[in-house]
Amino acid sequence: MTRTRIERVRAAAGIASLTLQQIEDDLTAGDVDQEELAAILRELIEDTDPPGGFLAALAQMLTAAARRAEQVEPDRDGDASCPLHEAAALITDNAGMRLIWAARALHPQGDL
Repeated sequence: MTRTRIERVRAAAGIASLTLQQIEDDLTAGDVDQEELAAILRELIEDTDPPGGFLAALAQMLTAAARRAEQVEPDRDGDASCPLHEAAALITDNAGMRLIWAARALHPQGDL
């Protein structure tokens, strides 16, 4: 039986949600110290797998959605694509930098 695109996306989003829950569980563990917390934050933003880190991959996915929206928007007016491009930029520019700042505040020795 072939899955529909929506079913595949739903399944992948479910897996991502479980993965994020595992990260949250690790973040809230009672024995996480500042050095380990900084390392966990860096894992979300550093060049790991996928290249660029988790946040970069999320921003890339939103950019792909924005580019597709540009092609299918009824009036090509940006009502759908602009917010998607902005969301990707906020993740990269805002969230990414804030994670870097937080990691440095927790454990500056970990920066290369």
